[in-house]
Amino acid sequence: MVGLREGDRYLVVNPFFHSFGYKAGWLASFMRGATVLPETVFDVDRVLERIERDRVSMLPGPPTLYQGLLSHPGLAQHDLSSLRLAVTGAAVIPVELVERMRDELGFDTVITGYGLTETCGIVTMCRFDDDPETIATTSGRAIPGVDVMCVGRMGDELPRGEPGEVVVRGYNVMRGYFNDPAATDETITNGWLHTGDVGVMDERGYLKITDRMKDMFIMGGFNCYPAEIENLMAANADLAQVAVVGVPDERMGEVGVAFVVLAEGSDLTDEAVVAWCRENMANYKVPRRVELVDELPMNASGKVVKYQLRERAAGLS
Repeated sequence: MVGLREGDRYLVVNPFFHSFGYKAGWLASFMRGATVLPETVFDVDRVLERIERDRVSMLPGPPTLYQGLLSHPGLAQHDLSSLRLAVTGAAVIPVELVERMRDELGFDTVITGYGLTETCGIVTMCRFDDDPETIATTSGRAIPGVDVMCVGRMGDELPRGEPGEVVVRGYNVMRGYFNDPAATDETITNGWLHTGDVGVMDERGYLKITDRMKDMFIMGGFNCYPAEIENLMAANADLAQVAVVGVPDERMGEVGVAFVVLAEGSDLTDEAVVAWCRENMANYKVPRRVELVDELPMNASGKVVKYQLRERAAGLS
């Protein structure tokens, strides 16, 4: 579906124990006859060097991998002409990032997908011949043999275009959590896996993930989705990475706090970031505080560890 083919040179940076690196990396390469180039730790300088030296054509990863490459000051000094195919997921993908991956990193094809460990790593994905707008704005449609719905609080399927929890049924759904039947029963109902992710499905069956249900916060009665706010902030070229979390507030109930890694050479202040947000998004979405950081906490698969940021934000003065 993604267009991986014999002769591709595949740099596997994703953790080998994780479904992204193990199944989409090693097993996919064996099945297609692609050359596996293992890279155990993501280091921007090292990866740029290997792309040029080893003529890497396939480089998948979470959004943070590509953001790291794009924000590197020496990017222009490396020959990236061998890059052909990118597959990304594991988080909400800013449209701006997909465009920059094509324009600045030189990928011919960028595929977006959505999945979780409980579904063997994949639920929906774009196809390599989907139009650019679909690839940039959705996580694709269900893979063959798998059913996907967006449901309301009572478990009923919602009309297309309305946000709801994403549920999945199919051969890819896990049997259950190891030695934890209670957690399994809470997560799987009549064969349907409750993902805890909020999504919108269009009339074609293409899914757009808007956020994690647990990450949503309510400010003054308005539902705020951190991923949507992060996507809006990604349009600011001075910001390399952004993570937004909600924290308790006596007056508003909850407010947003943004942790920002500035792009190389940017001298924006936290006040300037807030001012930019006020000019470019609805007031209730604007983070009430911004903290400039050197890096965001990541787990082994490249996802931002938001609970650490929530704990840190709650302790800010």
